[in-house]
Amino acid sequence: MEATSPLSSSTATSRRLQENQSAQPTSAAKKTFVASLMEAASLRTPSFKEDTYLICHLNNSEKKALLDLKDRFMAAHGPDSMWGMPLVGNGDERADVILLKFLRARDFRVQDALNMLLKCLAWRKEFTAESILEEDLGFKELEGVVAYMHGCDRQGHPVCYNAYGVFKDREMYERIFGDDEKLKRFLRWRVQVLERGIKLLQFKPGGVNSIIQVTDLKDMPKRELRVASNHILSLFQDNYPEMVARKIFINVPWYFSLMYSMFSPFLTQRTKSKFVISKEGNAAETLYKFIRPEEVPVQYGGMSRPSEALNCPPKPASEFTVKGGEKVNIQIEGIEGGATITWDIVVAGWELEYSVEFVPNAEGSYTIAVEKPRRVPASEEAIHNSYSTREAGKLVLSVDNSTSRRRKVAAYRYIVRKSSSSTTAV
Repeated sequence: MEATSPLSSSTATSRRLQENQSAQPTSAAKKTFVASLMEAASLRTPSFKEDTYLICHLNNSEKKALLDLKDRFMAAHGPDSMWGMPLVGNGDERADVILLKFLRARDFRVQDALNMLLKCLAWRKEFTAESILEEDLGFKELEGVVAYMHGCDRQGHPVCYNAYGVFKDREMYERIFGDDEKLKRFLRWRVQVLERGIKLLQFKPGGVNSIIQVTDLKDMPKRELRVASNHILSLFQDNYPEMVARKIFINVPWYFSLMYSMFSPFLTQRTKSKFVISKEGNAAETLYKFIRPEEVPVQYGGMSRPSEALNCPPKPASEFTVKGGEKVNIQIEGIEGGATITWDIVVAGWELEYSVEFVPNAEGSYTIAVEKPRRVPASEEAIHNSYSTREAGKLVLSVDNSTSRRRKVAAYRYIVRKSSSSTTAV
């Protein structure tokens, strides 16, 4: 049996009615401070374009710079390795990827790139960065909360999430950052998290050679974390060049301009060009542009829960939009009697009505209200539910956005377990 789940015809009708309505003139809305900042940021820096690290994509001067860096490195330092890979001497294309990262970070100025590389190697030895993954630094309470690797983006980049809102609690702040020794240990743990992400990279021309960073600014105590933030930025920029493909800031508060001016002196123009800024309430819509819904954590409007098996790829979700004034019915047909259907559904920012019905195929059978209509608050995470059928029919998931003018992004997925224990997944 093949299960299908088209949007119902009532949805198409609703869309046609909406599109046929005459456009009413509206007064120009005053831009919010954050919107103005976001626009200014987009004008200030060009969009980032990730390097492929393919030698054939380099121009002649860049190829010459790579060869020159190898020669100068051997003369000044001799053979060495980074992340377990020899840097020169064996023709390993992974070494070229690493060296090109340092060159790109210094705009292919060979001597500057060499100085950066030598300082980085010295720091890694002093910091014992190569063995840091084996250490237990005692931050179990921060794992999966403050900084953690979780899933991949649409291009396969590992994603690192950062959220420092827990430090608004003074007791927590003092326990982690109370003195210089505690700060040093936290920085070491933060490097450990980054090294986990780098372990997932391919270091291969044309491959996945950088990560995505998502930083949640909600409730972040900006003044208290200034020292730690500056240390982290300086440490990462000096020793992990071109390791981040994109920096996505979500739940950006009005005072972001103050933070930006504080961090800006520590950032290169190339780093600034990687920024994506999303104001409060738009986290899911922003993240969906780069990360599939099934890979986004539930607290940010996705479907991924920590309890899900980490070694299995998540079941893919189907994405759709709900226009303002529209009701969408998702029909999952071809369900046999005695089957169990399990589904997940999420709408970014919810604030609409949601319900589920099971419609039997047999004439004279009554429609069953699986989930009665209810208004879902914006704070709701992805809904996860299941229903076991007694007879054949279809399940209808309804999301009603009739009372709103705002378009919303959404996603769903399901699994049908038949009585024979076989499954159909979408």
